Amino acid sequence: MARIAVIGAGLGAMAAAARLAVAGHRVTVYERSGTYGGSLGRHARDGFVFDTGPSLLHLPAVYRDLFVKTGKEPLERCVTLTQADPASRHLFADGTVVSLPNASRAGVTGALDGALGAGAGARWAGFLDRAGTAWDRSRRPLLEEPLPEDPGVLARDPYPAVRRRRVLRSPRQASTLAGIGAWELSDPRLAALLDGYALSYGLDPRRAPAAAALLPYMEQTFGSWYVAGGMRALADAVYERCLARRVEFVFGAEVVRTVEKDGRAAGVELADGTTAEAGHVVVGARPSPELAPGTAGHPDAAPARTPGRFVVMLSLRGARDAGAVHRTVVHTEDGPAEQDAVFGGRVAECPTVTVVRPDDPATRPDEAHEAVTLTATVAPHGPVDWTDPALRERYAGVLAARASRAVPGLGERILRTEIRTPAETEAETGAAGGSVPAPALAGASGGFLLPGNRTALPGLYLAGGWAHPGGGPAHAGMSGALVAGLVVEGDGFRGSR
Repeated sequence: MARIAVIGAGLGAMAAAARLAVAGHRVTVYERSGTYGGSLGRHARDGFVFDTGPSLLHLPAVYRDLFVKTGKEPLERCVTLTQADPASRHLFADGTVVSLPNASRAGVTGALDGALGAGAGARWAGFLDRAGTAWDRSRRPLLEEPLPEDPGVLARDPYPAVRRRRVLRSPRQASTLAGIGAWELSDPRLAALLDGYALSYGLDPRRAPAAAALLPYMEQTFGSWYVAGGMRALADAVYERCLARRVEFVFGAEVVRTVEKDGRAAGVELADGTTAEAGHVVVGARPSPELAPGTAGHPDAAPARTPGRFVVMLSLRGARDAGAVHRTVVHTEDGPAEQDAVFGGRVAECPTVTVVRPDDPATRPDEAHEAVTLTATVAPHGPVDWTDPALRERYAGVLAARASRAVPGLGERILRTEIRTPAETEAETGAAGGSVPAPALAGASGGFLLPGNRTALPGLYLAGGWAHPGGGPAHAGMSGALVAGLVVEGDGFRGSR
């Protein structure tokens, strides 16, 4: 079997490595940093433990399949998964509060009716029904199959937008997520709820195609799951599975170039000048002309900088409230202003803030303390100088002040504040501006697709969040499965059936 070099040790890259090793290949992973996991980082200090990336797992079936295909121990033997219920609580600008139950369509409908008024639940349910149709239409080509050479099948938006007649004019229908909020949901709070999903994935609801409706559909249909010990525990489990399958890891090894020979990928060159031969190369980092020459000229090979994350980790005195929920979203009072700033390279003065309060003893030194994480989607480093100490401190204060709506008395409980910005993300991952990749979306003439897993250079493949089908733990895991299938079965591979 072949020797395979994998660049990067994010979830997608490790998922590919484990599957390829099981198929009999000799796999070596080269990671520029000193650890694995990519966006699934962990910060620990004085008994407080924080996730620095996603806090919940969606579509756990992706990792159940990985563990079934790569060993005898299933996923639930390696990590403890519990459904987050409620899945989320939402605080709107007008003071309305609603808690949405996990994976319960009837429960969500009832909660929205109770909080927003009769009819709100039905409008949201109708939207999810249409989103379900979009899911059925696009699931296989968008998530479960390699991106075709001609991705025209994904250029058309699969969301069946409602056609509204206008007097003496032709019918009109929503073409963007913001349009769905305005035309189909007819309530600024429901529109804010929908916009919040887009923003959390780094998408501008004014530009994201209506097909982005798949994102709330997936969360509310398949559920939100908490991994005991934090999401980093999932990265730990995947890493351990790789080791069990004899995958070799080389940390502190920055790959600067994919080596070509006789018209195909033949290995990697490291920053220290050494080279390692390989029959196949898998790029699990953001593609660049040096790492992924086969993507040169691809319209999505070097997408514009997408937003990053501003994270505030709070070590608090005092026990977690009995009525606290895992995830609370404090919505902005001015959505258009926030979107203008985030996607215009400026600081949003009134950001949407996600407050995460895990009910997990592993995240705190004892029951008399609590670890709380605040996150906002922000413009990337570069347009905004996130290394500026004054800006960092001021903006952390802005997030904490807004989060106090979700955690009463927050300011008086803070023992220590630690900050992570897109500048740290860029330094640790190499992603320009600290950008975080969004999931691929159908529609918009293919403008929200990412580079395919196979490239024009034979023997070179792309995995992870910067490749099809995009960012997020579930999508990254899917990319690993697709790459492994292409390597093992060849270009005839069409996805698992």
